[in-house]
Amino acid sequence: MNHTLIIAEAGVNHNGSLEIAKQLIDAAVDAGVDIIKFQTFKAEKLVKKDAKQAEYQKKNIGDGNDSQYDMLKKLELSKSDHEELVAYCNKRGIRFFSTAFDFDSLDYLHSLNLGLWKIPSGEITNYPYIKKIAQFNEPVIMSTGMCDVQDVHNAVDVLLSFGLTKDKITILHCNTQYPTPFEDVNLRAMLTIKSEFGVNVGYSDHTQGIEVPVAAVALGATVIEKHFTLDRNMPGPDHKASLEPDELKAMVSSIRHIEQALGDGVKCVSASEQANISVARKSIVAAKSIKAGDVFSEENLTVKRPGTGVSPMKWTDVIGKKAKRNFEEDEIIEL
Repeated sequence: MNHTLIIAEAGVNHNGSLEIAKQLIDAAVDAGVDIIKFQTFKAEKLVKKDAKQAEYQKKNIGDGNDSQYDMLKKLELSKSDHEELVAYCNKRGIRFFSTAFDFDSLDYLHSLNLGLWKIPSGEITNYPYIKKIAQFNEPVIMSTGMCDVQDVHNAVDVLLSFGLTKDKITILHCNTQYPTPFEDVNLRAMLTIKSEFGVNVGYSDHTQGIEVPVAAVALGATVIEKHFTLDRNMPGPDHKASLEPDELKAMVSSIRHIEQALGDGVKCVSASEQANISVARKSIVAAKSIKAGDVFSEENLTVKRPGTGVSPMKWTDVIGKKAKRNFEEDEIIEL
């Protein structure tokens, strides 16, 4: 059975609090995800001080301050924060992961030996950033929100040109709107990416609810990434488009069920349905009393359950033959 890698995106939903971050780790463990992911950045390295927030950020935060720098500065995790969270993840038995948004943060995450990299949608046109990640020569998961196929080609070409091989690349279809309207998801684009690039694909979801990531697994996603929060009503840029803990748990459970349900693709009789064959199928039976020597015809034969006798698929073989003995009405015909 294939195992979908489920990444619970805590992101900045800790609101700068180490205690909330640990509670998010607890919730991710309880939900049964594979990885919990945070974000690693220094605000001054990531954004100009006069940069404005996105409309969804202003709407979700609602504090009247539209400075992206001020928002991000409050959401930074220090090195000591990272070390404490890594240790807590190890204690709770879940894999710690993070997305870096600047070069210093890339170097710092490299020192943690996480063995996996995430290129977020906003960095997919950042040539030096992609080049640096490629040179680590470790598996890469790349989101493609706000991209067309050519954007994805350009980024993949950078990864390949600096030594990364396709077997180490997973591309996530994504829509960068929080929350994403269902009509903008375009989930089939994930299949286009798979055929176009010949790599593993997945889906990074910003819709409300769990239906779309579950559907993505049914379509062949190998990685699912989903934002989650302790409470959607908390202040912050991403809480509104995040799952709460019980929803995250339901998503994981649904995905694991879908993985089992997909099977191996071979059409055959399953072990669980074997016993129902004779109950649900039918046999050729006498529609009326039949005497020995009578010819079986469409007038004196019919088809009824159970399927313990001659299959109705043998109907044309039976019609025209003579009865070798008497049959009562409703009796299963024996040849």
